[in-house]
Amino acid sequence: MEPLDTPVLDNHLHLDPVNGRNVEAVEAFDSMGGTHLLVVNKPSWMLADVADEPSLFRETFDLTVEAVEAASEVLDGRAWPVLGVHPALISKLTGRGYTPAEARDIMQEGLDIAAEYVADGPALALKSGRPHYEVGDPVWEASNDVMKHAFELAAETGCAVQLHTEGGTDFTDVAEWAEDRGLPRERVVKHYSEGRLDGPIPSVLSDKAELETAAQEGKPFLMETDFIDDPDRPGAVLGPKTVPRRVRWLLEEGYDEAVRNAHVDTPARVYGIDTEGTLSSAVSD
Repeated sequence: MEPLDTPVLDNHLHLDPVNGRNVEAVEAFDSMGGTHLLVVNKPSWMLADVADEPSLFRETFDLTVEAVEAASEVLDGRAWPVLGVHPALISKLTGRGYTPAEARDIMQEGLDIAAEYVADGPALALKSGRPHYEVGDPVWEASNDVMKHAFELAAETGCAVQLHTEGGTDFTDVAEWAEDRGLPRERVVKHYSEGRLDGPIPSVLSDKAELETAAQEGKPFLMETDFIDDPDRPGAVLGPKTVPRRVRWLLEEGYDEAVRNAHVDTPARVYGIDTEGTLSSAVSD
Protein backbone atom coordinates (compact mmCIF):
# COMPACT_ATOMS: atom_id res chain seq x y z
CA MET A 1 0.00 0.00 0.00
CA GLU A 2 1.26 3.46 -0.93
CA PRO A 3 2.40 5.34 2.21
CA LEU A 4 0.62 8.57 3.07
CA ASP A 5 2.65 11.76 2.95
CA THR A 6 0.76 13.32 5.84
CA PRO A 7 0.10 12.77 9.52
CA VAL A 8 -3.23 11.02 10.13
CA LEU A 9 -5.00 11.74 13.43
CA ASP A 10 -8.07 9.99 14.78
CA ASN A 11 -9.37 12.65 17.17
CA HIS A 12 -11.68 10.41 19.23
CA LEU A 13 -11.49 6.68 19.76
CA HIS A 14 -11.44 4.35 22.73
CA LEU A 15 -9.06 1.56 23.73
CA ASP A 16 -10.02 -1.09 26.23
CA PRO A 17 -7.04 -2.80 27.89
CA VAL A 18 -9.42 -4.88 30.04
CA ASN A 19 -11.87 -6.38 27.55
CA GLY A 20 -11.04 -5.09 24.06
CA ARG A 21 -8.57 -5.33 21.20
CA ASN A 22 -6.45 -2.52 22.63
CA VAL A 23 -3.01 -2.56 20.91
CA GLU A 24 -4.33 -4.81 18.12
CA ALA A 25 -6.71 -2.00 17.14
CA VAL A 26 -3.79 0.47 17.12
CA GLU A 27 -1.87 -1.88 14.83
CA ALA A 28 -4.84 -1.92 12.44
CA PHE A 29 -4.90 1.89 12.42
CA ASP A 30 -1.14 1.98 11.81
CA SER A 31 -1.35 -0.58 8.99
CA MET A 32 -3.47 1.82 6.91
CA GLY A 33 -1.20 4.81 7.49
CA GLY A 34 -2.61 6.18 10.73
CA THR A 35 -0.04 8.03 12.82
CA HIS A 36 -1.67 9.80 15.78
CA LEU A 37 -4.50 9.04 18.20
CA LEU A 38 -6.46 10.91 20.82
CA VAL A 39 -7.62 8.13 23.11
CA VAL A 40 -10.65 8.99 25.24
CA ASN A 41 -11.21 6.98 28.39
CA LYS A 42 -14.19 4.66 28.22
CA PRO A 43 -16.96 5.21 30.76
CA SER A 44 -15.84 4.04 34.19
CA TRP A 45 -18.42 1.25 34.34
CA MET A 46 -16.91 -0.34 31.22
CA LEU A 47 -13.41 -0.54 32.72
CA ALA A 48 -13.96 -0.69 36.48
CA ASP A 49 -17.32 0.25 38.03
CA VAL A 50 -19.78 3.14 38.19
CA ALA A 51 -17.50 5.87 39.52
CA ASP A 52 -18.84 7.45 42.69
CA GLU A 53 -15.52 7.92 44.46
CA PRO A 54 -12.06 9.26 43.47
CA SER A 55 -10.33 5.87 43.36
CA LEU A 56 -12.62 4.64 40.57
CA PHE A 57 -11.99 7.72 38.45
CA ARG A 58 -8.24 7.29 38.97
CA GLU A 59 -8.39 3.60 38.07
CA THR A 60 -10.20 4.45 34.82
CA PHE A 61 -7.74 7.21 33.96
CA ASP A 62 -4.67 5.11 34.81
CA LEU A 63 -5.86 2.27 32.57
CA THR A 64 -6.29 4.74 29.71
CA VAL A 65 -2.87 6.30 30.23
CA GLU A 66 -1.30 2.81 30.15
CA ALA A 67 -3.18 1.99 26.93
CA VAL A 68 -1.91 5.22 25.37
CA GLU A 69 1.68 4.42 26.31
CA ALA A 70 1.36 1.05 24.60
CA ALA A 71 -0.25 2.67 21.54
CA SER A 72 2.59 5.17 21.18
CA GLU A 73 5.04 2.26 20.96
CA VAL A 74 3.22 1.09 17.81
CA LEU A 75 2.63 4.38 16.01
CA ASP A 76 4.90 6.33 13.69
CA GLY A 77 3.59 9.37 15.53
CA ARG A 78 2.12 9.08 19.03
CA ALA A 79 -1.06 8.93 21.08
CA TRP A 80 -2.39 11.21 23.80
CA PRO A 81 -5.01 10.58 26.50
CA VAL A 82 -8.20 12.64 26.72
CA LEU A 83 -9.65 12.12 30.19
CA GLY A 84 -12.94 13.04 31.77
CA VAL A 85 -16.40 11.97 32.80
CA HIS A 86 -18.96 10.48 30.44
CA PRO A 87 -22.20 12.48 30.71
CA ALA A 88 -24.25 9.28 31.06
CA LEU A 89 -22.67 8.78 34.48
CA ILE A 90 -25.36 11.08 35.87
CA SER A 91 -28.03 8.54 34.91
CA LYS A 92 -26.01 5.69 36.41
CA LEU A 93 -25.66 7.62 39.66
CA THR A 94 -29.27 8.77 39.93
CA GLY A 95 -30.27 5.19 39.17
CA ARG A 96 -28.36 4.20 42.28
CA GLY A 97 -30.22 6.69 44.43
CA TYR A 98 -28.08 9.83 44.21
CA THR A 99 -29.89 13.11 43.62
CA PRO A 100 -28.99 15.06 40.47
CA ALA A 101 -27.15 17.58 42.66
CA GLU A 102 -25.16 14.83 44.37
CA ALA A 103 -24.37 13.24 41.01
CA ARG A 104 -23.24 16.64 39.69
CA ASP A 105 -20.83 17.02 42.59
CA ILE A 106 -19.37 13.54 42.06
CA MET A 107 -18.89 14.19 38.35
CA GLN A 108 -17.27 17.55 38.97
CA GLU A 109 -14.87 15.87 41.38
CA GLY A 110 -14.05 13.38 38.64
CA LEU A 111 -13.26 16.26 36.31
CA ASP A 112 -11.06 17.82 38.99
CA ILE A 113 -9.06 14.60 39.05
CA ALA A 114 -8.86 14.47 35.24
CA ALA A 115 -7.55 18.06 35.27
CA GLU A 116 -4.72 16.90 37.53
CA TYR A 117 -3.65 14.47 34.81
CA VAL A 118 -3.62 17.35 32.32
CA ALA A 119 -1.70 19.68 34.63
CA ASP A 120 0.84 16.99 35.52
CA GLY A 121 1.48 15.99 31.92
CA PRO A 122 0.14 12.63 30.76
CA ALA A 123 -3.25 13.90 29.50
CA LEU A 124 -3.79 16.35 26.66
CA ALA A 125 -7.42 17.42 27.11
CA LEU A 126 -10.63 16.94 29.09
CA LYS A 127 -13.87 15.20 28.17
CA SER A 128 -17.30 16.30 29.36
CA GLY A 129 -20.75 17.00 27.95
CA ARG A 130 -24.39 16.27 28.62
CA PRO A 131 -26.77 13.39 27.86
CA HIS A 132 -27.62 12.73 24.22
CA TYR A 133 -30.96 11.23 25.30
CA GLU A 134 -34.09 12.61 26.97
CA VAL A 135 -33.70 13.47 30.66
CA GLY A 136 -35.68 15.52 33.16
CA ASP A 137 -34.94 19.18 33.85
CA PRO A 138 -33.01 18.56 37.12
CA VAL A 139 -30.64 16.12 35.38
CA TRP A 140 -30.28 18.43 32.36
CA GLU A 141 -29.44 21.43 34.54
CA ALA A 142 -26.99 19.41 36.64
CA SER A 143 -25.34 18.11 33.45
CA ASN A 144 -24.91 21.64 32.10
CA ASP A 145 -23.30 22.59 35.41
CA VAL A 146 -20.85 19.71 35.03
CA MET A 147 -19.98 20.82 31.50
CA LYS A 148 -19.47 24.44 32.61
CA HIS A 149 -17.15 23.18 35.35
CA ALA A 150 -15.11 21.40 32.67
CA PHE A 151 -14.77 24.70 30.81
CA GLU A 152 -13.51 26.38 33.99
CA LEU A 153 -10.94 23.65 34.56
CA ALA A 154 -9.80 23.75 30.94
CA ALA A 155 -9.35 27.51 31.13
CA GLU A 156 -7.27 27.09 34.28
CA THR A 157 -5.07 24.34 32.84
CA GLY A 158 -4.88 25.75 29.30
CA CYS A 159 -6.31 22.70 27.56
CA ALA A 160 -9.18 21.82 25.24
CA VAL A 161 -12.46 20.05 26.06
CA GLN A 162 -14.07 17.34 23.96
CA LEU A 163 -17.85 17.30 24.32
CA HIS A 164 -20.25 14.37 24.14
CA THR A 165 -23.71 15.86 23.62
CA GLU A 166 -26.99 15.49 21.78
CA GLY A 167 -26.95 15.86 18.02
CA GLY A 168 -27.41 19.13 16.17
CA THR A 169 -25.53 21.77 14.25
CA ASP A 170 -25.87 24.88 16.42
CA PHE A 171 -24.02 24.89 19.74
CA THR A 172 -23.26 28.61 19.79
CA ASP A 173 -24.64 28.91 23.32
CA VAL A 174 -22.27 26.20 24.56
CA ALA A 175 -19.30 27.96 22.94
CA GLU A 176 -20.40 31.16 24.66
CA TRP A 177 -20.52 29.38 28.04
CA ALA A 178 -16.91 28.36 27.48
CA GLU A 179 -15.85 31.88 26.52
CA ASP A 180 -17.63 33.29 29.58
CA ARG A 181 -15.36 31.05 31.67
CA GLY A 182 -12.16 32.06 29.91
CA LEU A 183 -11.91 29.18 27.44
CA PRO A 184 -11.71 30.17 23.75
CA ARG A 185 -14.38 28.50 21.65
CA GLU A 186 -11.69 27.06 19.37
CA ARG A 187 -10.64 24.89 22.33
CA VAL A 188 -14.12 23.36 22.53
CA VAL A 189 -14.56 20.30 20.30
CA LYS A 190 -17.88 18.60 19.61
CA HIS A 191 -17.25 14.90 19.20
CA TYR A 192 -19.46 12.88 16.80
CA SER A 193 -20.19 15.98 14.77
CA GLU A 194 -21.73 16.53 11.39
CA GLY A 195 -19.71 18.30 8.71
CA ARG A 196 -21.29 21.70 9.40
CA LEU A 197 -21.36 23.10 12.94
CA ASP A 198 -21.79 26.49 14.59
CA GLY A 199 -19.95 27.20 17.84
CA PRO A 200 -17.33 24.56 18.73
CA ILE A 201 -14.81 22.89 16.44
CA PRO A 202 -16.44 19.86 14.79
CA SER A 203 -14.87 16.43 15.19
CA VAL A 204 -16.53 14.83 12.20
CA LEU A 205 -17.54 11.19 12.32
CA SER A 206 -15.78 9.87 9.24
CA ASP A 207 -18.72 9.42 6.90
CA LYS A 208 -17.83 10.42 3.33
CA ALA A 209 -20.77 12.81 2.89
CA GLU A 210 -20.09 14.63 6.17
CA LEU A 211 -16.36 14.83 5.47
CA GLU A 212 -17.06 16.31 2.05
CA THR A 213 -19.30 18.90 3.68
CA ALA A 214 -16.55 19.79 6.17
CA ALA A 215 -13.95 19.97 3.42
CA GLN A 216 -16.10 22.29 1.34
CA GLU A 217 -16.86 24.51 4.37
CA GLY A 218 -13.14 25.23 4.64
CA LYS A 219 -13.34 25.82 8.40
CA PRO A 220 -11.26 24.07 11.06
CA PHE A 221 -12.35 20.47 11.66
CA LEU A 222 -11.08 17.13 12.91
CA MET A 223 -11.81 13.52 11.97
CA GLU A 224 -12.79 10.63 14.22
CA THR A 225 -14.15 7.10 14.34
CA ASP A 226 -15.48 6.89 17.91
CA PHE A 227 -14.24 3.30 17.82
CA ILE A 228 -15.46 1.84 21.11
CA ASP A 229 -13.25 -1.29 21.31
CA ASP A 230 -16.04 -3.59 22.44
CA PRO A 231 -15.64 -7.28 21.47
CA ASP A 232 -19.44 -7.62 21.40
CA ARG A 233 -19.67 -4.80 18.84
CA PRO A 234 -16.59 -5.14 16.60
CA GLY A 235 -16.06 -2.14 14.34
CA ALA A 236 -18.49 0.09 16.25
CA VAL A 237 -18.96 2.97 15.88
CA LEU A 238 -16.44 2.92 13.01
CA GLY A 239 -13.43 0.62 12.79
CA PRO A 240 -9.90 1.80 13.58
CA LYS A 241 -8.85 1.72 9.92
CA THR A 242 -11.55 4.19 8.86
CA VAL A 243 -9.78 7.55 9.34
CA PRO A 244 -6.69 6.65 7.28
CA ARG A 245 -8.96 5.13 4.63
CA ARG A 246 -10.99 8.33 4.49
CA VAL A 247 -7.81 10.40 4.27
CA ARG A 248 -6.80 8.38 1.21
CA TRP A 249 -10.24 8.99 -0.28
CA LEU A 250 -10.09 12.74 0.44
CA LEU A 251 -6.71 12.97 -1.28
CA GLU A 252 -8.02 11.03 -4.28
CA GLU A 253 -10.91 13.51 -4.49
CA GLY A 254 -8.50 16.46 -4.47
CA TYR A 255 -9.15 17.66 -0.92
CA ASP A 256 -5.48 18.06 -0.03
CA GLU A 257 -6.07 21.32 1.86
CA ALA A 258 -8.83 19.71 3.92
CA VAL A 259 -6.51 16.87 4.91
CA ARG A 260 -3.90 19.34 6.11
CA ASN A 261 -6.62 21.29 7.89
CA ALA A 262 -7.88 18.24 9.81
CA HIS A 263 -4.57 16.54 10.57
CA VAL A 264 -2.01 19.33 10.95
CA ASP A 265 -3.51 22.82 11.29
CA THR A 266 -6.57 22.16 13.46
CA PRO A 267 -4.78 19.83 15.93
CA ALA A 268 -2.16 22.56 16.40
CA ARG A 269 -4.84 25.22 16.81
CA VAL A 270 -7.02 23.28 19.25
CA TYR A 271 -4.56 21.19 21.26
CA GLY A 272 -1.19 22.80 20.58
CA ILE A 273 0.23 19.56 19.18
CA ASP A 274 2.64 19.20 16.27
CA THR A 275 1.57 16.15 14.27
CA GLU A 276 4.35 16.64 11.73
CA GLY A 277 7.14 17.17 14.25
CA THR A 278 6.10 14.14 16.30
CA LEU A 279 6.45 11.71 13.41
CA SER A 280 9.36 9.33 13.96
CA SER A 281 10.62 10.12 10.45
CA ALA A 282 10.81 13.78 11.44
CA VAL A 283 12.72 12.97 14.64
CA SER A 284 15.33 10.92 12.78
CA ASP A 285 16.03 13.52 10.06
